[in-house]
Amino acid sequence: MTTLTSPHDLLAAIPFLIGYHPSDSLVLVSIKGDLVSMAMRVDYPQNENTDAYDLLAHHLKLDGADAALMLTYVPSNKPELYETGAEVLGYMAISLLKNAIEIRESIEVIGNRWRSVICEDIACCPPEGNVLPDFDSSRVAAEQVMSGRTLPFIDVSKLADSIAAIPNIGTEFTAQVESYFVPEDSPDLNEKQRDGATAVVDLGQLYECGRGSSDPDLVAQVIGRLSDIQVRDYALGIHNAETIEAYWKMWRELLRIAPVGYVAPIASIFAAVAYESGQGALAHKALDRALIDNPGYSLALLLRRVFSAGWPAAAFIQMREQLHPKVKSAIFEAN
Repeated sequence: MTTLTSPHDLLAAIPFLIGYHPSDSLVLVSIKGDLVSMAMRVDYPQNENTDAYDLLAHHLKLDGADAALMLTYVPSNKPELYETGAEVLGYMAISLLKNAIEIRESIEVIGNRWRSVICEDIACCPPEGNVLPDFDSSRVAAEQVMSGRTLPFIDVSKLADSIAAIPNIGTEFTAQVESYFVPEDSPDLNEKQRDGATAVVDLGQLYECGRGSSDPDLVAQVIGRLSDIQVRDYALGIHNAETIEAYWKMWRELLRIAPVGYVAPIASIFAAVAYESGQGALAHKALDRALIDNPGYSLALLLRRVFSAGWPAAAFIQMREQLHPKVKSAIFEAN
């Protein structure tokens, strides 16, 4: 994320950091030194709950935050049921300061106006607030688009739609996928696992060189072979910092076309890639899809706990990278 040098920059950056334009929200941005590390968004608190604020502060502490930026997007519907934006920010500030996290900015957004609650200069921060800056013409938005990032979605429902199943994929493709299903008791289980892992590598290389899903049978092969847990775990660890964008695109496209019954593995892998990319909201939406497809899917349930606990992405990446060589060895060095 580009350097944030003003409240206008921060307001423009938030939709990119969480993936959509927030409403009815409390948003925290973790700062390490002068760099943005991650952003967290939760539903707007309805009452003073010290434990909830302390938990959010603890998540930033786990991330190694030196400082934080805070924003409240005050609900316009039935505001009498909620604390004011300034009160919510005050409660959050207490929890952050208890964790030795400096507060660099604290902004209340009401309707189309904003104000900094820590700014005492009424010339730049009048009590009635300032009109929200034009998002499309902001420096931050221009820099993010020029760097290849897509524009944020208008709201969280549109975010979810971006990974929804594409209707009417067709019975022929489904049959192709099913032909690559891996039964647990298959007599040639290891051979199928090697075939699946190799297919993942081959398809990943197509995406890395910009050819995407140009081989439909290979796409079906990857989706079908991911029914095996070893192949899934191999796929979970295959990307790195240089290839993550290509794999993000690959897993998203496969998630949208995977037949019912084959969604959970891909959705879980995509959730992991999204989380590592700083897209926590999208990661949770992907897990929603995984658990709709298979309510007891163990990896999706595990990732839900990990993400909800506020694990830093760096710690998750380290765990994944430590697991990958063991899975690779089990597949390719088995007798």
